Amino acid sequence: MTTVLIDYDSGNLHSAEKAFQRMALEVGAGSVIVSDKPEDVAAADRIVLPGDGAFPACRAQLFDRSGLFEALDEAVTQKARPFFGICVGMQLMAKQGFEYERVDGFGWIDGEVHKIAPIDASLKIPHMGWNDLIIDSDHPVLDGLKTGDHAYFVHSYQMQVASPAQRLAHVDYGGDVTAIVGTGTKIGAQFHPEKSQGAGLQMIANFLSWKP
Repeated sequence: MTTVLIDYDSGNLHSAEKAFQRMALEVGAGSVIVSDKPEDVAAADRIVLPGDGAFPACRAQLFDRSGLFEALDEAVTQKARPFFGICVGMQLMAKQGFEYERVDGFGWIDGEVHKIAPIDASLKIPHMGWNDLIIDSDHPVLDGLKTGDHAYFVHSYQMQVASPAQRLAHVDYGGDVTAIVGTGTKIGAQFHPEKSQGAGLQMIANFLSWKP
């Protein structure tokens, strides 16, 4: 079994690569590679899309690589390969993003990405640092996680979902902020699981063991 972390120049993948490789070894989930090749994505058993930066730039970088999104979309939507979006990689699952301009996302989750607007004006944007997860729905990739577990966030925008069933967890940052979304064989985390210590590593291990 092979898990591919897609490299589209959206940030340093070193931490994510090491975390996924470590947990793949622990749970016997085969190999983990980083690749920007459509043929590797098409052949992957599991796919991870990390992402750092702005929604429009990340989308453009992905779509500028010939055949890469097409391979991703076919593997995930037609072949139902398990997919894990991280940070902006999760936001791209939405129908649209509104960071600087309106930009179409993948449309995999019925939601939009808007700037966080805390009720408490003293709370700084970006939302950066540790926050307590609040679990909204059970999911195999969340096995062993519980409300109160810590996750590490760095973001100014969040996904607002139309269907509560697609929001699996949130955090409180002057109001609800979406933390985890999911539908079918697709799941996404706004936080960085590779930097979230025990809870993040557990989520990675669960994803690598997940048989949807």
